[in-house]
Amino acid sequence: MPANSGIEIASINVNGVRAAFRNGMGDWLKTSNSHILALQEVRASYQDLAEQFEANGGLAESGGKWHILHDEASAKGRAGVALVSTIPFVSSSVKLGATDFDSAGRWLEGTYQVGSKKLTVVSTYVHAGEADTPKQIEKYKFLDAMQSRMAKLQKSEDYAVVVGDLNVGHTELDIKNWKGNLKNAGFLPEERAYFDSLLGKHGWVDVGRAAHPDVPGPYTWWSFRGQAFDTDTGWRIDYHLATPKLAAGAKNYRVHRAKSYDSRWSDHSPVTVVYAI
Repeated sequence: MPANSGIEIASINVNGVRAAFRNGMGDWLKTSNSHILALQEVRASYQDLAEQFEANGGLAESGGKWHILHDEASAKGRAGVALVSTIPFVSSSVKLGATDFDSAGRWLEGTYQVGSKKLTVVSTYVHAGEADTPKQIEKYKFLDAMQSRMAKLQKSEDYAVVVGDLNVGHTELDIKNWKGNLKNAGFLPEERAYFDSLLGKHGWVDVGRAAHPDVPGPYTWWSFRGQAFDTDTGWRIDYHLATPKLAAGAKNYRVHRAKSYDSRWSDHSPVTVVYAI
């Protein structure tokens, strides 16, 4: 692939890949121009995931278009992240935190050759958490490990992007009903401080906010309950966090919001960005 070609990367929490394809993800995929799909909440085995993409373009090893990296969660049917691409990967890693830290199904790095450059893409799924419970402690452990790894990536890689469902709204612009969520997981001051550090001290760029400064949203997740989708009472929790050099070539940030509630195939929308490398 020529060095100056734009690489489109999509971040998609599929909320169960088999259900997503049953409900219309395949139709969206036919219209997609993305070279790399970063999936979260796959909630399936590699075989299940491969079968879906075999039926929608075929696997590279059998002459089709898709190359697959997948990391399944320790608990069957939970979490799970993947990188599905039309360009082959050079290497991959799932290492995050100490050796006794269980990050399975939540952090997957893939490195791709783009012209003379190497591009590292991370698909990550941060815990949802629950304030004042052990679930929140696990979320902070993950955010600690994530911050440490991203600091190292920033120092070693010019072209890297961490995408996924990060389950934190960074500012009041990222949640429609922020006043009602001040004490809830996803908008706690301690969680938001991690983003202050990533975007400040460590220099990562929030591509979505750079594309839409000082405006609410655009939101990427809406509850299936009530009228949240119809009233656009959403959260912006699906991110592209890029190194400065990669972010400098970012364009065409887009949230692929469904046209109607009944046409949704996930409670999240795909978020795509084109990166010129």
